[in-house]
Amino acid sequence: MSAQAIPGHLPHGESPAGRVSRVLTEQPFSMLVGAKVGHVERGRAELIVENRPDLTQNNGYIHGGVIGYLADNASGCAASTMLPAGAVSLVTSEYKLNLLRPATGVRAISRGEVVKAGRRQCVVETRVSCVSETGEEKLVAICLATLAYIYPGDV
Repeated sequence: MSAQAIPGHLPHGESPAGRVSRVLTEQPFSMLVGAKVGHVERGRAELIVENRPDLTQNNGYIHGGVIGYLADNASGCAASTMLPAGAVSLVTSEYKLNLLRPATGVRAISRGEVVKAGRRQCVVETRVSCVSETGEEKLVAICLATLAYIYPGDV
């Protein structure tokens, strides 16, 4: 059986979790913020960032830029698990982020879920929560993103 024919794998034979892990570790900014891959399956991806002082704003909350990063990248990771045949990558074409409350806690977790994947674009809803020291999760942001798949010759 060829790699392309493995059930649940992407067109190039890569598993969804393998693709997300590879792409995240190849992205320098993800390494800078210390993002880790959580649960990944086809159409869903989770990213986690541990809170630390250099990721906070002046009131001690996790910076909105970090929350935006998590929303954007979890959206991209979820969309990448649905990569159509022939596509080589993807980019965010737009996202809307609603910040619901200050981001406090020991870590932030973003969970992206594909709403609709087509041949050219993918729409993803991502929710970002913060986890307290006691393990309680509170929703801090909701994102709706559109990602465009890239094919050879598109750039």
